[in-house]
Amino acid sequence: MKARRQTKILELIKDKRIETQEELLNELRGQGFNVTQATVSRDIKELRLIKIPAGDGNYKYAIAPQKNPIIPSDVLSIFTSSVTSVDYSFNIVVLKTHSGMAQAVCAAFDSVHRPGVVGTIAGDDTIFIATRGEEASLALVTELKRFISSGKV
Repeated sequence: MKARRQTKILELIKDKRIETQEELLNELRGQGFNVTQATVSRDIKELRLIKIPAGDGNYKYAIAPQKNPIIPSDVLSIFTSSVTSVDYSFNIVVLKTHSGMAQAVCAAFDSVHRPGVVGTIAGDDTIFIATRGEEASLALVTELKRFISSGKV
């Protein structure tokens, strides 16, 4: 339920001009979500939403730009030392890791809460990452390959 609600929040701020938590709360309730002000406030914090100028002296919610939209530096080292290949097919990104490392890499990736990622599942040496579409998969693969190949921590 939380993931579906947060996905809807991202859609709403993309498609509509949402200026206040109250407006976001009303929009969510209008979409059939049973939410409180506290729930909306937590979602805003978890999604790292910010307010940006709307062009007329007012502000609206938006997704905060990040220096590294994939992974922070304290998690990057597990990727550079464990992931052996990255590829995708449609909305599924596939990470191959050294044997036995997939669970750790998957846990590190999950800790980032990347927008556009629906969920992950890990085996012994393979991770499947479900994204919201092929475009999101391509963007994720491109960035992961760049960070992994650079070896920068």
